[in-house]
Amino acid sequence: MLDESHVLDKVERRFIGFPSPTAPRIQAGGHPCQGIYWTPKGNPNPKVALIATHYNVDFTEHYIAPYFAARGYGFLGWNTRYRGFEDLFALEHALIDIGVGVDWLREQGVETLVILGNSGGGSLMGAYQAEAIAPTLDKDMEGPGAEVIANLGKADLYIALNAHQGRPEVLTAWMDASVVDEWDPVQTDESLNPFNPDNGPPYSDEFIARYRKAQRARNQKITDWAKAELKRVNDAGIPDRLFPLFRCWGDLRFMDPAIDPSERKPQHCYRGYPPEANKSPSIGRFNMLKAWLSMWSLETSKCQGGGQLAKFDNPSLVVQGLGDAGVFPSDAQALYDFLGCEDKQLEMVKGQHYFEDSVEERDAVADLMADWIAERA
Repeated sequence: MLDESHVLDKVERRFIGFPSPTAPRIQAGGHPCQGIYWTPKGNPNPKVALIATHYNVDFTEHYIAPYFAARGYGFLGWNTRYRGFEDLFALEHALIDIGVGVDWLREQGVETLVILGNSGGGSLMGAYQAEAIAPTLDKDMEGPGAEVIANLGKADLYIALNAHQGRPEVLTAWMDASVVDEWDPVQTDESLNPFNPDNGPPYSDEFIARYRKAQRARNQKITDWAKAELKRVNDAGIPDRLFPLFRCWGDLRFMDPAIDPSERKPQHCYRGYPPEANKSPSIGRFNMLKAWLSMWSLETSKCQGGGQLAKFDNPSLVVQGLGDAGVFPSDAQALYDFLGCEDKQLEMVKGQHYFEDSVEERDAVADLMADWIAERA
């Protein structure tokens, strides 16, 4: 366990919870929008603050929060109504919930507001800023939510930290292309099995191209089924249904370090040894039909990085840890290339996905980001 007393001794934190314009407080007492606000000790209202949110993971106690607070910044680790409820996700309402946190920070006197898009939250926070710059989702909504999402509060700066390009992109890249039947976790097309030594590693260029094509086809096959199934159940008066997703630790880069070279451990993913991990749950393991179409589908999801980041007109920083086992240098380069702003910067640094093995690496990346913010605040 890392000794982080050097930052924890310098910070204070407080819990906050609010209803959302499209979701009330539940009867048991919980608010749909919740967070912990980390601030420098003795300064509860700093003028510069960050906000970080994820599609599903609880970010209230985000690992980098005390590092920023110890450097004089506020940090709101924020959750939407979908923390722990990824299977119910709807992008429009998630962005509205993020807006509650952004508005609260402005009410506390924050003058420079920084959106931090970390891990899977990168494309979510990117989508928020893009909608704040040029709203589009309001056209698909009715009621009070449409007006709210058309008037989201814009942040001043954006940082992508070890961020996936988007939810459909990362899931598709991780999909095992050798799955034969989505309802059967066992059946396998051995000609596409990434863990069959006859196929590699190392993998040939021909196999890589065929595998990636099959991954995209798997995503599209699920999308086609989800659209047809949604119509079928809707016609019967059923609003939605749940379905499982198997075998999504199949990115060839997990096994072959020669693809997208970095300092990551070979034959490793976030859950360990890929052939074994692939038998266990991954991202997207359960979905409602509407959640698949909103979050994971290459065809229909708006949780993709490229189109969102192209709208940016604010200074942006992309930071990538070279030891990351699930976000790769090409992902960081793609995010940088997507950004439409003129003031943009790409930094490759030492460390894994959450810099979980080294206080020194956490301090170094916090210094890098804090200094970048200070130059623009």
